[in-house]
Amino acid sequence: MHTGLRRSTPRPRRLAAALAALIACVASLPLPAAPAGTDAEPWWRRAVIYEIYPRSFQDSNGDGTGDLSGITQRLDYLQQLGVDAIWIAPIYPSPQVDFGYDVSDYEAVDPLYGTLADFDRLLAEARRRNIRVILDMVLNHTSDKHPWFLDAVRSRDSRYHDFYVWSDGKLDAAGRPQPPNNWVSLFGGPAWEFVPTVGRFYYHRFYRQQPDLNWRNPEVEQAMFAAMRFWLDRGVAGFRLDAITELFEDAKLRDAPVLGGTNALGDPNLSDIYTKNLPEVHGVMRRLRRMVDSYPDDRVLIGETYLARTSDLDAWYGGAHHDELHLPMDTLVGLGNRLDANTFRQHLLESQTELHHSQPLLVFDNHDNVRSWDRFGDGVHDAQIARIIAALLLTARDAVLLYQGQEIGQRNATPQRVEDVRDPIGIRGWPREKGRDGERTPMPWDASAQAGFSSNPHTWLPVTADYRTVNVQTEAADPGSLLNWYRRLIALRRSDRALRSGRMVMLDRTNPNVLSYARVSDDGETVIVSLNMSPQPQQVSLDLAPAGVRGSHLTTLLSSPGPEPDGASASSPQTLPAYAAWVAELR
Repeated sequence: MHTGLRRSTPRPRRLAAALAALIACVASLPLPAAPAGTDAEPWWRRAVIYEIYPRSFQDSNGDGTGDLSGITQRLDYLQQLGVDAIWIAPIYPSPQVDFGYDVSDYEAVDPLYGTLADFDRLLAEARRRNIRVILDMVLNHTSDKHPWFLDAVRSRDSRYHDFYVWSDGKLDAAGRPQPPNNWVSLFGGPAWEFVPTVGRFYYHRFYRQQPDLNWRNPEVEQAMFAAMRFWLDRGVAGFRLDAITELFEDAKLRDAPVLGGTNALGDPNLSDIYTKNLPEVHGVMRRLRRMVDSYPDDRVLIGETYLARTSDLDAWYGGAHHDELHLPMDTLVGLGNRLDANTFRQHLLESQTELHHSQPLLVFDNHDNVRSWDRFGDGVHDAQIARIIAALLLTARDAVLLYQGQEIGQRNATPQRVEDVRDPIGIRGWPREKGRDGERTPMPWDASAQAGFSSNPHTWLPVTADYRTVNVQTEAADPGSLLNWYRRLIALRRSDRALRSGRMVMLDRTNPNVLSYARVSDDGETVIVSLNMSPQPQQVSLDLAPAGVRGSHLTTLLSSPGPEPDGASASSPQTLPAYAAWVAELR
Protein backbone atom coordinates (compact mmCIF):
# COMPACT_ATOMS: atom_id res chain seq x y z
CA MET A 1 0.00 0.00 0.00
CA HIS A 2 1.31 3.41 -0.95
CA THR A 3 1.38 6.31 1.49
CA GLY A 4 0.21 9.84 0.76
CA LEU A 5 3.86 10.91 0.39
CA ARG A 6 4.37 9.78 -3.19
CA ARG A 7 7.25 11.34 -5.02
CA SER A 8 6.61 13.87 -7.80
CA THR A 9 10.24 13.84 -9.03
CA PRO A 10 11.33 11.57 -11.91
CA ARG A 11 12.23 8.01 -10.95
CA PRO A 12 14.93 5.87 -12.56
CA ARG A 13 15.50 5.95 -16.29
CA ARG A 14 13.47 2.83 -17.11
CA LEU A 15 10.37 4.37 -15.53
CA ALA A 16 10.96 7.64 -17.37
CA ALA A 17 11.28 5.77 -20.65
CA ALA A 18 8.12 3.79 -19.96
CA LEU A 19 6.28 6.97 -19.10
CA ALA A 20 7.42 8.64 -22.32
CA ALA A 21 6.24 5.62 -24.30
CA LEU A 22 2.86 5.68 -22.57
CA ILE A 23 2.43 9.40 -23.28
CA ALA A 24 3.24 8.87 -26.93
CA CYS A 25 0.79 5.98 -27.12
CA VAL A 26 -2.03 7.95 -25.47
CA ALA A 27 -1.45 11.06 -27.57
CA SER A 28 -1.49 9.03 -30.77
CA LEU A 29 -4.94 7.55 -30.11
CA PRO A 30 -8.01 9.41 -31.38
CA LEU A 31 -10.43 10.70 -28.80
CA PRO A 32 -13.58 8.61 -28.35
CA ALA A 33 -15.94 8.66 -31.28
CA ALA A 34 -19.60 9.55 -30.93
CA PRO A 35 -21.82 6.54 -30.22
CA ALA A 36 -22.83 4.64 -33.33
CA GLY A 37 -25.91 5.94 -35.07
CA THR A 38 -25.80 9.49 -33.64
CA ASP A 39 -25.98 12.63 -35.72
CA ALA A 40 -22.77 14.10 -37.12
CA GLU A 41 -22.16 17.07 -34.81
CA PRO A 42 -19.59 17.88 -32.11
CA TRP A 43 -19.83 15.39 -29.26
CA TRP A 44 -20.12 18.12 -26.63
CA ARG A 45 -23.42 19.47 -27.98
CA ARG A 46 -25.38 16.58 -26.46
CA ALA A 47 -22.85 15.50 -23.83
CA VAL A 48 -23.49 14.32 -20.31
CA ILE A 49 -20.46 15.65 -18.42
CA TYR A 50 -19.78 14.36 -14.90
CA GLU A 51 -17.85 16.50 -12.44
CA ILE A 52 -15.41 14.68 -10.18
CA TYR A 53 -14.08 16.37 -7.07
CA PRO A 54 -10.93 14.24 -6.82
CA ARG A 55 -10.38 14.58 -3.07
CA SER A 56 -13.78 12.96 -2.51
CA PHE A 57 -14.36 10.45 -5.30
CA GLN A 58 -12.26 7.37 -4.46
CA ASP A 59 -9.18 6.84 -2.30
CA SER A 60 -6.96 4.10 -3.73
CA ASN A 61 -4.05 4.22 -1.27
CA GLY A 62 -5.67 4.53 2.15
CA ASP A 63 -4.55 8.06 3.02
CA GLY A 64 -8.15 9.28 3.42
CA THR A 65 -8.12 11.46 0.31
CA GLY A 66 -9.29 10.57 -3.19
CA ASP A 67 -6.79 10.31 -6.03
CA LEU A 68 -6.33 9.65 -9.75
CA SER A 69 -5.96 5.89 -9.40
CA GLY A 70 -9.23 5.91 -7.49
CA ILE A 71 -10.95 7.59 -10.43
CA THR A 72 -9.50 4.95 -12.75
CA GLN A 73 -10.92 2.22 -10.49
CA ARG A 74 -14.43 3.70 -10.90
CA LEU A 75 -14.46 4.19 -14.67
CA ASP A 76 -16.62 1.11 -15.20
CA TYR A 77 -19.30 2.71 -13.02
CA LEU A 78 -19.15 5.91 -15.06
CA GLN A 79 -19.38 3.95 -18.29
CA GLN A 80 -22.44 2.08 -17.01
CA LEU A 81 -24.02 5.37 -15.96
CA GLY A 82 -23.58 6.55 -19.53
CA VAL A 83 -21.50 9.71 -19.19
CA ASP A 84 -19.63 11.10 -22.18
CA ALA A 85 -16.90 12.97 -20.30
CA ILE A 86 -15.56 13.60 -16.83
CA TRP A 87 -14.46 17.01 -15.62
CA ILE A 88 -11.87 16.68 -12.86
CA ALA A 89 -11.39 19.57 -10.42
CA PRO A 90 -7.74 20.75 -10.15
CA ILE A 91 -5.10 18.05 -9.71
CA TYR A 92 -2.04 20.30 -10.09
CA PRO A 93 0.59 20.82 -7.36
CA SER A 94 -0.85 23.19 -4.79
CA PRO A 95 -0.50 24.25 -1.15
CA GLN A 96 -4.22 23.30 -0.98
CA VAL A 97 -5.31 26.55 0.67
CA ASP A 98 -8.30 26.49 -1.69
CA PHE A 99 -8.13 22.73 -2.21
CA GLY A 100 -6.29 22.91 -5.53
CA TYR A 101 -7.58 26.17 -6.95
CA ASP A 102 -4.33 27.77 -5.77
CA VAL A 103 -1.95 26.30 -8.35
CA SER A 104 1.83 26.27 -7.87
CA ASP A 105 2.69 24.32 -11.06
CA TYR A 106 0.42 24.02 -14.09
CA GLU A 107 2.32 21.19 -15.76
CA ALA A 108 2.43 18.47 -13.12
CA VAL A 109 0.26 16.43 -10.74
CA ASP A 110 0.11 17.03 -7.00
CA PRO A 111 1.58 14.02 -5.14
CA LEU A 112 -1.65 13.99 -3.11
CA TYR A 113 -3.38 12.69 -6.24
CA GLY A 114 -0.60 10.64 -7.78
CA THR A 115 1.78 11.16 -10.68
CA LEU A 116 1.72 12.06 -14.35
CA ALA A 117 1.95 8.33 -15.04
CA ASP A 118 -1.25 7.85 -13.01
CA PHE A 119 -2.91 10.59 -15.05
CA ASP A 120 -1.84 9.06 -18.36
CA ARG A 121 -3.15 5.69 -17.22
CA LEU A 122 -6.48 7.31 -16.32
CA LEU A 123 -6.61 9.00 -19.71
CA ALA A 124 -5.92 5.74 -21.55
CA GLU A 125 -8.42 3.72 -19.52
CA ALA A 126 -11.11 6.39 -19.94
CA ARG A 127 -10.50 6.39 -23.69
CA ARG A 128 -11.00 2.61 -23.76
CA ARG A 129 -14.45 3.19 -22.28
CA ASN A 130 -15.34 6.01 -24.67
CA ILE A 131 -15.09 8.61 -21.90
CA ARG A 132 -13.29 11.91 -22.45
CA VAL A 133 -11.30 13.70 -19.73
CA ILE A 134 -11.70 17.44 -19.15
CA LEU A 135 -9.40 19.29 -16.76
CA ASP A 136 -10.11 22.32 -14.60
CA MET A 137 -7.87 25.24 -15.63
CA VAL A 138 -7.34 28.16 -13.23
CA LEU A 139 -6.48 31.17 -15.39
CA ASN A 140 -7.41 34.04 -13.09
CA HIS A 141 -4.75 33.55 -10.42
CA THR A 142 -1.90 31.37 -9.18
CA SER A 143 -0.83 30.29 -5.73
CA ASP A 144 1.43 32.68 -3.86
CA LYS A 145 3.84 29.71 -3.82
CA HIS A 146 4.05 29.58 -7.61
CA PRO A 147 7.64 30.28 -8.80
CA TRP A 148 6.38 33.27 -10.78
CA PHE A 149 4.99 34.96 -7.68
CA LEU A 150 7.93 34.03 -5.49
CA ASP A 151 10.13 35.82 -8.01
CA ALA A 152 7.66 38.70 -8.46
CA VAL A 153 7.80 39.68 -4.77
CA ARG A 154 11.59 39.70 -4.79
CA SER A 155 11.95 42.94 -6.75
CA ARG A 156 10.02 45.32 -8.95
CA ASP A 157 12.62 44.52 -11.59
CA SER A 158 11.76 40.82 -11.55
CA ARG A 159 10.79 39.35 -14.93
CA TYR A 160 7.60 38.07 -13.33
CA HIS A 161 6.62 41.16 -11.35
CA ASP A 162 4.29 42.33 -14.10
CA PHE A 163 2.68 38.88 -14.27
CA TYR A 164 0.51 40.09 -11.38
CA VAL A 165 -1.75 43.09 -10.63
CA TRP A 166 0.07 45.64 -8.48
CA SER A 167 -0.61 49.11 -7.08
CA ASP A 168 1.46 51.54 -5.04
CA GLY A 169 -1.72 52.29 -3.11
CA LYS A 170 -2.31 55.50 -1.16
CA LEU A 171 -0.80 56.99 2.00
CA ASP A 172 -2.86 57.83 5.04
CA ALA A 173 -2.30 60.92 7.19
CA ALA A 174 0.51 59.14 9.04
CA GLY A 175 2.25 58.18 5.81
CA ARG A 176 1.30 54.52 6.01
CA PRO A 177 0.44 52.66 2.80
CA GLN A 178 -3.23 51.94 2.20
CA PRO A 179 -5.00 49.92 -0.55
CA PRO A 180 -5.76 51.87 -3.73
CA ASN A 181 -9.53 51.35 -3.52
CA ASN A 182 -12.41 49.75 -1.61
CA TRP A 183 -12.47 46.37 -3.37
CA VAL A 184 -13.02 43.32 -1.18
CA SER A 185 -12.13 39.70 -1.73
CA LEU A 186 -14.95 37.29 -2.55
CA PHE A 187 -13.52 35.12 0.22
CA GLY A 188 -13.51 37.89 2.83
CA GLY A 189 -11.51 40.98 3.75
CA PRO A 190 -9.69 43.53 1.58
CA ALA A 191 -8.74 42.46 -1.95
CA TRP A 192 -5.26 44.01 -1.60
CA GLU A 193 -2.20 42.68 0.22
CA PHE A 194 0.89 44.77 0.93
CA VAL A 195 4.34 43.33 0.17
CA PRO A 196 7.11 45.26 2.00
CA THR A 197 9.94 43.97 -0.21
CA VAL A 198 8.51 45.81 -3.24
CA GLY A 199 6.49 48.48 -1.38
CA ARG A 200 3.33 47.65 -3.33
CA PHE A 201 -0.06 45.96 -2.97
CA TYR A 202 -1.08 42.98 -5.07
CA TYR A 203 -4.71 42.26 -5.97
CA HIS A 204 -6.45 39.01 -5.07
CA ARG A 205 -10.06 38.42 -6.07
CA PHE A 206 -10.12 35.33 -3.84
CA TYR A 207 -7.84 34.32 -0.93
CA ARG A 208 -4.72 36.41 -0.30
CA GLN A 209 -2.77 33.26 -1.18
CA GLN A 210 -4.24 33.52 -4.73
CA PRO A 211 -2.72 36.60 -6.39
CA ASP A 212 -4.48 37.61 -9.62
CA LEU A 213 -2.60 37.31 -12.87
CA ASN A 214 -2.20 40.43 -15.01
CA TRP A 215 -3.86 39.50 -18.31
CA ARG A 216 -3.00 42.91 -19.75
CA ASN A 217 0.55 41.54 -20.00
CA PRO A 218 0.77 39.43 -23.20
CA GLU A 219 3.44 37.24 -21.59
CA VAL A 220 0.83 35.95 -19.14
CA GLU A 221 -1.39 34.82 -22.00
CA GLN A 222 1.54 33.12 -23.71
CA ALA A 223 2.54 31.28 -20.54
CA MET A 224 -0.98 30.14 -19.68
CA PHE A 225 -1.77 29.02 -23.22
CA ALA A 226 1.46 27.02 -23.17
CA ALA A 227 0.33 25.27 -19.98
CA MET A 228 -2.94 24.36 -21.66
CA ARG A 229 -1.09 23.01 -24.68
CA PHE A 230 0.87 20.75 -22.33
CA TRP A 231 -2.36 18.96 -21.41
CA LEU A 232 -3.96 19.14 -24.85
CA ASP A 233 -0.87 17.45 -26.26
CA ARG A 234 -1.32 14.68 -23.69
CA GLY A 235 -4.83 14.11 -25.00
CA VAL A 236 -7.30 15.88 -22.71
CA ALA A 237 -10.64 16.70 -24.33
CA GLY A 238 -10.68 20.29 -23.12
CA PHE A 239 -10.98 22.49 -20.07
CA ARG A 240 -13.45 23.90 -17.61
CA LEU A 241 -12.23 27.46 -17.03
CA ASP A 242 -12.43 28.49 -13.39
CA ALA A 243 -13.55 32.05 -12.49
CA ILE A 244 -13.17 33.06 -16.12
CA THR A 245 -15.41 36.12 -15.78
CA GLU A 246 -12.93 37.59 -13.27
CA LEU A 247 -9.94 37.63 -15.63
CA PHE A 248 -9.69 41.42 -15.94
CA GLU A 249 -10.25 44.27 -13.53
CA ASP A 250 -10.64 48.00 -14.08
CA ALA A 251 -7.35 49.47 -15.29
CA LYS A 252 -8.05 52.69 -13.38
CA LEU A 253 -8.73 50.79 -10.14
CA ARG A 254 -11.82 52.89 -9.42
CA ASP A 255 -13.76 52.41 -6.19
CA ALA A 256 -16.66 49.96 -6.55
CA PRO A 257 -20.14 51.43 -6.02
CA VAL A 258 -21.47 50.56 -2.55
CA LEU A 259 -24.79 48.66 -2.60
CA GLY A 260 -25.55 48.79 1.13
CA GLY A 261 -25.54 46.15 3.83
CA THR A 262 -22.98 43.46 4.45
CA ASN A 263 -22.46 39.96 3.07
CA ALA A 264 -22.15 36.67 4.96
CA LEU A 265 -18.45 37.35 5.55
CA GLY A 266 -19.15 40.74 7.12
CA ASP A 267 -17.84 42.82 4.21
CA PRO A 268 -19.80 45.64 2.56
CA ASN A 269 -21.85 44.65 -0.48
CA LEU A 270 -20.20 46.19 -3.54
CA SER A 271 -21.00 46.30 -7.22
CA ASP A 272 -18.71 44.10 -9.33
CA ILE A 273 -18.76 46.33 -12.44
CA TYR A 274 -15.00 46.94 -12.10
CA THR A 275 -13.95 43.41 -11.20
CA LYS A 276 -16.09 41.03 -13.28
CA ASN A 277 -17.14 40.48 -16.89
CA LEU A 278 -15.03 43.28 -18.35
CA PRO A 279 -15.05 43.45 -22.18
CA GLU A 280 -11.32 42.77 -22.55
CA VAL A 281 -11.85 39.13 -21.59
CA HIS A 282 -13.56 38.34 -24.89
CA GLY A 283 -10.41 38.98 -26.91
CA VAL A 284 -8.62 36.38 -24.77
CA MET A 285 -11.52 33.94 -25.26
CA ARG A 286 -11.42 34.28 -29.04
CA ARG A 287 -7.68 33.65 -29.13
CA LEU A 288 -8.06 30.71 -26.76
CA ARG A 289 -10.86 29.26 -28.90
CA ARG A 290 -8.66 29.46 -32.02
CA MET A 291 -5.87 27.67 -30.19
CA VAL A 292 -8.13 24.89 -28.91
CA ASP A 293 -9.88 24.51 -32.27
CA SER A 294 -6.48 23.92 -33.88
CA TYR A 295 -6.51 20.49 -32.20
CA PRO A 296 -8.48 17.58 -33.69
CA ASP A 297 -11.44 15.75 -32.14
CA ASP A 298 -13.61 18.69 -31.08
CA ARG A 299 -11.83 19.77 -27.89
CA VAL A 300 -14.12 21.82 -25.66
CA LEU A 301 -14.01 24.98 -23.53
CA ILE A 302 -16.47 25.17 -20.65
CA GLY A 303 -16.77 28.38 -18.64
CA GLU A 304 -17.65 29.03 -15.02
CA THR A 305 -20.02 31.87 -15.86
CA TYR A 306 -22.23 33.14 -13.05
CA LEU A 307 -24.17 35.91 -14.81
CA ALA A 308 -27.30 37.91 -14.07
CA ARG A 309 -29.32 37.14 -17.21
CA THR A 310 -29.57 34.40 -19.82
CA SER A 311 -28.82 36.94 -22.55
CA ASP A 312 -25.50 37.75 -20.84
CA LEU A 313 -24.29 34.27 -21.78
CA ASP A 314 -24.53 35.06 -25.48
CA ALA A 315 -21.33 37.11 -25.50
CA TRP A 316 -19.49 34.20 -23.91
CA TYR A 317 -20.45 31.95 -26.82
CA GLY A 318 -19.22 34.68 -29.17
CA GLY A 319 -22.71 35.71 -30.19
CA ALA A 320 -23.55 35.06 -33.83
CA HIS A 321 -19.88 34.22 -34.53
CA HIS A 322 -19.80 31.29 -32.07
CA ASP A 323 -16.07 31.86 -31.61
CA GLU A 324 -15.54 31.95 -27.83
CA LEU A 325 -16.57 29.30 -25.28
CA HIS A 326 -18.30 26.18 -26.54
CA LEU A 327 -20.31 25.78 -23.32
CA PRO A 328 -20.53 28.58 -20.76
CA MET A 329 -22.32 27.23 -17.71
CA ASP A 330 -25.98 28.23 -17.44
CA THR A 331 -26.51 28.31 -13.68
CA LEU A 332 -29.37 30.81 -13.47
CA VAL A 333 -32.22 28.43 -12.58
CA GLY A 334 -30.32 25.25 -11.77
CA LEU A 335 -28.54 26.86 -8.85
CA GLY A 336 -31.70 28.50 -7.57
CA ASN A 337 -33.96 26.92 -4.98
CA ARG A 338 -37.48 27.32 -6.35
CA LEU A 339 -39.26 24.45 -8.07
CA ASP A 340 -41.56 26.57 -10.18
CA ALA A 341 -42.92 25.65 -13.62
CA ASN A 342 -43.25 29.25 -14.82
CA THR A 343 -39.68 30.10 -13.81
CA PHE A 344 -38.22 27.06 -15.56
CA ARG A 345 -40.40 27.61 -18.65
CA GLN A 346 -39.31 31.22 -19.02
CA HIS A 347 -35.66 30.38 -18.55
CA LEU A 348 -35.74 27.50 -21.02
CA LEU A 349 -37.45 29.76 -23.57
CA GLU A 350 -34.70 32.32 -23.08
CA SER A 351 -32.00 29.69 -23.55
CA GLN A 352 -33.61 28.67 -26.86
CA THR A 353 -34.10 32.20 -28.21
CA GLU A 354 -31.41 34.52 -26.79
CA LEU A 355 -28.19 32.59 -27.50
CA HIS A 356 -27.96 32.59 -31.32
CA HIS A 357 -28.91 28.90 -31.34
CA SER A 358 -25.93 27.98 -29.15
CA GLN A 359 -26.27 24.86 -27.04
CA PRO A 360 -27.08 25.59 -23.36
CA LEU A 361 -25.14 23.77 -20.64
CA LEU A 362 -27.52 23.39 -17.70
CA VAL A 363 -26.07 23.00 -14.20
CA PHE A 364 -27.93 22.06 -11.02
CA ASP A 365 -25.08 20.77 -8.84
CA ASN A 366 -21.37 21.41 -8.40
CA HIS A 367 -18.67 21.53 -5.73
CA ASP A 368 -19.41 25.16 -4.76
CA ASN A 369 -23.15 25.03 -4.09
CA VAL A 370 -25.57 23.26 -1.77
CA ARG A 371 -26.82 20.13 -3.52
CA SER A 372 -30.05 20.30 -5.51
CA TRP A 373 -31.60 17.59 -3.31
CA ASP A 374 -31.48 20.06 -0.42
CA ARG A 375 -32.19 23.26 -2.36
CA PHE A 376 -35.29 22.06 -4.21
CA GLY A 377 -36.56 19.41 -1.80
CA ASP A 378 -39.37 20.13 0.64
CA GLY A 379 -38.38 17.48 3.19
CA VAL A 380 -41.29 15.25 2.20
CA HIS A 381 -41.18 14.75 -1.57
CA ASP A 382 -37.42 15.05 -2.03
CA ALA A 383 -37.06 11.79 -3.97
CA GLN A 384 -39.84 12.68 -6.43
CA ILE A 385 -38.46 16.20 -6.89
CA ALA A 386 -34.99 14.79 -7.59
CA ARG A 387 -36.51 12.74 -10.42
CA ILE A 388 -38.13 15.86 -11.87
CA ILE A 389 -34.75 17.65 -11.84
CA ALA A 390 -33.11 14.67 -13.56
CA ALA A 391 -35.84 14.48 -16.21
CA LEU A 392 -35.59 18.19 -16.97
CA LEU A 393 -31.81 18.05 -17.25
CA LEU A 394 -31.74 14.99 -19.49
CA THR A 395 -34.67 15.68 -21.81
CA ALA A 396 -34.25 19.42 -22.45
CA ARG A 397 -32.29 20.71 -25.45
CA ASP A 398 -28.98 21.09 -23.67
CA ALA A 399 -25.65 19.66 -22.74
CA VAL A 400 -25.72 18.38 -19.16
CA LEU A 401 -23.39 18.76 -16.21
CA LEU A 402 -23.82 16.29 -13.34
CA TYR A 403 -21.89 16.38 -10.07
CA GLN A 404 -20.73 13.22 -8.34
CA GLY A 405 -23.42 11.84 -6.06
CA GLN A 406 -26.22 13.81 -7.69
CA GLU A 407 -27.37 10.63 -9.42
CA ILE A 408 -27.91 8.80 -6.11
CA GLY A 409 -29.50 11.68 -4.22
CA GLN A 410 -26.47 12.49 -2.09
CA ARG A 411 -27.42 15.11 0.45
CA ASN A 412 -25.48 18.04 1.81
CA ALA A 413 -23.64 17.38 5.05
CA THR A 414 -23.05 20.92 6.28
CA PRO A 415 -20.86 21.02 9.42
CA GLN A 416 -22.74 21.75 12.62
CA ARG A 417 -19.72 23.10 14.53
CA VAL A 418 -17.07 25.55 13.42
CA GLU A 419 -14.46 23.12 14.81
CA ASP A 420 -15.40 20.66 12.04
CA VAL A 421 -15.10 23.11 9.13
CA ARG A 422 -12.25 22.61 6.63
CA ASP A 423 -13.19 25.28 4.07
CA PRO A 424 -11.51 28.60 5.03
CA ILE A 425 -14.59 30.54 3.90
CA GLY A 426 -16.64 28.68 6.49
CA ILE A 427 -14.08 29.23 9.22
CA ARG A 428 -13.95 32.96 8.52
CA GLY A 429 -17.68 33.46 7.97
CA TRP A 430 -19.18 31.18 10.64
CA PRO A 431 -22.07 31.04 11.37
CA ARG A 432 -23.58 33.10 8.52
CA GLU A 433 -21.28 31.45 6.00
CA LYS A 434 -20.59 27.78 6.74
CA GLY A 435 -18.40 27.03 3.74
CA ARG A 436 -18.58 24.39 1.04
CA ASP A 437 -17.64 21.23 2.93
CA GLY A 438 -21.25 20.03 2.90
CA GLU A 439 -21.32 19.46 -0.87
CA ARG A 440 -17.80 18.01 -0.98
CA THR A 441 -18.15 14.98 1.29
CA PRO A 442 -16.88 11.62 -0.02
CA MET A 443 -18.84 9.68 -2.63
CA PRO A 444 -20.77 6.83 -0.95
CA TRP A 445 -20.14 3.62 -2.90
CA ASP A 446 -21.50 0.97 -0.55
CA ALA A 447 -22.59 0.26 3.03
CA SER A 448 -19.15 -0.81 4.27
CA ALA A 449 -16.94 1.28 6.55
CA GLN A 450 -16.27 4.75 5.15
CA ALA A 451 -18.87 4.08 2.44
CA GLY A 452 -16.34 2.20 0.33
CA PHE A 453 -14.54 5.48 -0.33
CA SER A 454 -11.43 4.70 1.70
CA SER A 455 -9.86 2.10 3.97
CA ASN A 456 -8.79 4.92 6.29
CA PRO A 457 -11.20 5.65 9.18
CA HIS A 458 -10.06 9.28 9.10
CA THR A 459 -11.17 10.57 5.70
CA TRP A 460 -10.42 14.19 4.82
CA LEU A 461 -14.12 14.95 5.29
CA PRO A 462 -16.51 12.55 7.03
CA VAL A 463 -18.83 10.42 4.93
CA THR A 464 -22.53 11.30 4.99
CA ALA A 465 -24.59 9.91 7.87
CA ASP A 466 -27.04 8.08 5.57
CA TYR A 467 -24.40 6.30 3.47
CA ARG A 468 -25.66 2.83 4.46
CA THR A 469 -28.82 3.40 2.40
CA VAL A 470 -27.83 6.18 0.00
CA ASN A 471 -24.96 4.58 -1.91
CA VAL A 472 -24.19 3.26 -5.38
CA GLN A 473 -24.29 -0.46 -4.55
CA THR A 474 -27.68 -0.31 -2.81
CA GLU A 475 -29.29 1.81 -5.50
CA ALA A 476 -27.85 -0.21 -8.37
CA ALA A 477 -29.72 -3.24 -7.02
CA ASP A 478 -33.02 -1.36 -6.71
CA PRO A 479 -34.86 -0.95 -10.05
CA GLY A 480 -36.84 1.95 -8.62
CA SER A 481 -33.85 3.92 -7.31
CA LEU A 482 -32.83 7.41 -8.35
CA LEU A 483 -29.60 5.97 -9.78
CA ASN A 484 -31.52 3.70 -12.13
CA TRP A 485 -33.83 6.58 -13.06
CA TYR A 486 -30.74 8.53 -14.15
CA ARG A 487 -29.40 5.52 -16.05
CA ARG A 488 -32.68 5.08 -17.94
CA LEU A 489 -32.90 8.77 -18.77
CA ILE A 490 -29.31 8.88 -20.06
CA ALA A 491 -29.86 5.73 -22.14
CA LEU A 492 -33.07 7.17 -23.60
CA ARG A 493 -31.32 10.44 -24.40
CA ARG A 494 -28.61 8.53 -26.26
CA SER A 495 -30.97 6.30 -28.24
CA ASP A 496 -33.84 8.65 -29.13
CA ARG A 497 -33.21 10.99 -32.05
CA ALA A 498 -35.71 13.62 -30.85
CA LEU A 499 -34.10 13.84 -27.38
CA ARG A 500 -30.62 13.73 -28.83
CA SER A 501 -30.86 16.59 -31.30
CA GLY A 502 -34.48 17.69 -31.77
CA ARG A 503 -35.74 21.22 -31.39
CA MET A 504 -37.64 22.19 -28.25
CA VAL A 505 -41.26 23.42 -28.33
CA MET A 506 -43.06 24.66 -25.22
CA LEU A 507 -46.56 23.26 -24.61
CA ASP A 508 -49.41 24.21 -22.27
CA ARG A 509 -47.64 27.52 -21.69
CA THR A 510 -50.07 29.01 -19.19
CA ASN A 511 -50.03 26.07 -16.77
CA PRO A 512 -48.58 27.42 -13.50
CA ASN A 513 -47.83 23.99 -12.05
CA VAL A 514 -46.72 21.74 -14.90
CA LEU A 515 -43.81 22.28 -17.28
CA SER A 516 -44.48 20.57 -20.62
CA TYR A 517 -42.48 20.60 -23.83
CA ALA A 518 -41.90 18.60 -27.00
CA ARG A 519 -38.60 17.55 -28.51
CA VAL A 520 -39.05 17.22 -32.28
CA SER A 521 -36.44 15.79 -34.66
CA ASP A 522 -35.97 16.98 -38.25
CA ASP A 523 -37.90 13.99 -39.55
CA GLY A 524 -40.80 14.55 -37.17
CA GLU A 525 -40.06 12.07 -34.39
CA THR A 526 -41.50 13.62 -31.24
CA VAL A 527 -41.11 13.09 -27.49
CA ILE A 528 -43.39 14.84 -24.99
CA VAL A 529 -42.17 15.71 -21.48
CA SER A 530 -44.50 16.82 -18.66
CA LEU A 531 -43.22 17.63 -15.18
CA ASN A 532 -45.69 18.31 -12.38
CA MET A 533 -43.92 20.67 -9.99
CA SER A 534 -46.71 20.75 -7.40
CA PRO A 535 -47.83 18.53 -4.49
CA GLN A 536 -51.29 17.97 -6.04
CA PRO A 537 -52.40 16.04 -9.14
CA GLN A 538 -52.59 18.32 -12.16
CA GLN A 539 -54.32 18.22 -15.51
CA VAL A 540 -52.32 18.96 -18.65
CA SER A 541 -53.74 20.07 -22.00
CA LEU A 542 -50.88 19.72 -24.45
CA ASP A 543 -52.44 21.84 -27.26
CA LEU A 544 -50.18 20.26 -29.85
CA ALA A 545 -51.70 21.70 -33.02
CA PRO A 546 -51.30 25.40 -32.03
CA ALA A 547 -47.66 24.63 -31.17
CA GLY A 548 -47.09 23.06 -34.59
CA VAL A 549 -46.55 19.57 -33.18
CA ARG A 550 -48.24 16.65 -34.97
CA GLY A 551 -49.43 13.36 -33.51
CA SER A 552 -52.47 11.68 -32.04
CA HIS A 553 -51.38 9.02 -29.53
CA LEU A 554 -48.90 8.95 -26.64
CA THR A 555 -46.89 5.95 -25.55
CA THR A 556 -45.04 6.16 -22.23
CA LEU A 557 -41.27 5.85 -22.38
CA LEU A 558 -40.52 6.72 -18.73
CA SER A 559 -42.64 7.88 -15.85
CA SER A 560 -42.35 8.52 -12.13
CA PRO A 561 -44.42 7.63 -10.20
CA GLY A 562 -45.81 4.61 -12.04
CA PRO A 563 -46.47 4.09 -15.75
CA GLU A 564 -49.08 6.16 -17.57
CA PRO A 565 -51.49 4.25 -19.83
CA ASP A 566 -50.10 3.51 -23.29
CA GLY A 567 -51.97 4.70 -26.33
CA ALA A 568 -53.42 7.77 -24.59
CA SER A 569 -55.04 10.29 -26.89
CA ALA A 570 -52.79 13.29 -27.36
CA SER A 571 -55.82 15.54 -27.75
CA SER A 572 -57.31 14.61 -24.40
CA PRO A 573 -56.24 16.24 -21.11
CA GLN A 574 -53.71 14.16 -19.18
CA THR A 575 -53.75 13.89 -15.39
CA LEU A 576 -50.36 13.76 -13.67
CA PRO A 577 -49.89 12.66 -10.02
CA ALA A 578 -48.19 15.00 -7.57
CA TYR A 579 -44.53 15.63 -8.45
CA ALA A 580 -44.77 13.35 -11.48
CA ALA A 581 -42.33 13.17 -14.37
CA TRP A 582 -43.72 11.75 -17.62
CA VAL A 583 -41.81 11.16 -20.85
CA ALA A 584 -43.85 9.84 -23.79
CA GLU A 585 -43.46 9.18 -27.50
CA LEU A 586 -45.96 10.94 -29.75
CA ARG A 587 -47.27 9.13 -32.81
